[in-house]
Amino acid sequence: MYTEHFGLSELPFTLTPNTHFFLNMPTHHEALNLMLVALAGGDGFVKVVGEVGTGKTLLCRKLLNALDNDEYVTAYIPNPYLSPYEFRKSFAQEIGLDVNGLEDFDLLNAINQRLVELAQSKRKVVLLVDEAQAIPEETIEALRLLTNLETETTKLFQVVLFGQPELDELLSQASLRQLLQRITFSYELSHLESEAVEHYIEQRVQKAGFTGLSLFKKEASRKIAKASAGTPRLINILAHKALMVAYGKGALNVESSHVVRAIEDTQGIVKTKDSRPLLWGAISCLLLVTLYLVYIGVNQ
Repeated sequence: MYTEHFGLSELPFTLTPNTHFFLNMPTHHEALNLMLVALAGGDGFVKVVGEVGTGKTLLCRKLLNALDNDEYVTAYIPNPYLSPYEFRKSFAQEIGLDVNGLEDFDLLNAINQRLVELAQSKRKVVLLVDEAQAIPEETIEALRLLTNLETETTKLFQVVLFGQPELDELLSQASLRQLLQRITFSYELSHLESEAVEHYIEQRVQKAGFTGLSLFKKEASRKIAKASAGTPRLINILAHKALMVAYGKGALNVESSHVVRAIEDTQGIVKTKDSRPLLWGAISCLLLVTLYLVYIGVNQ
């Protein structure tokens, strides 16, 4: 691969959510700080929404790493397309319960007892649900009922939901209004502006070991920003492909021509139309009209 050619210690634009490359951008730091404050304050539900590829899973893992293991017990469910029983079973396993042979009623009692034990030992339990827009409606209701487990003074566990905008549509249903009212903090991740994309690319290559002044030329970064519409996942795909093109040509920097090749090879992005054929077509038409007018004038 191109790492040695560009003086990198690792690939800077992989799609795996690696917290080493956490977005050093205001929108993601604000979301992280909001969640940490909400959890420290004991709020029951927190929701983070973002379009596909905006870094929700990476943010989720960053939050997991930020929670002190001595103070928090974390439960992580990456794929919540589960029945109510399967969801409770997954949660129980995440908080350290042996669920073999437990039916639904006994499972619920075991969860309650385990949560009380953790609360008595001054440990907070946080459930993080990724791709929350995929939770079946009956399972969301089961989650709401599960959060009814509490002492006289505090909730026995807190919930952070990460999801696409469809999550908001799901929670807006009248049947789920009770859960919606329990969400005390909500944050929407936005796409990156053009200048932020340049910083994002620079940050990734530096964390990957690049020590030069600038691996990506400004115009190359701007083309990536425009084509990706500021979506981190698409930025990674285009930047990775552009590096491969530059490496194949023996270049030491990524230029706009390399990005153009990457754009042509990638689906689901904004492809810039080449205006040159249209321009030459207009010029040709203008010349033909001019010649015709001259011809008419000569023959009158």
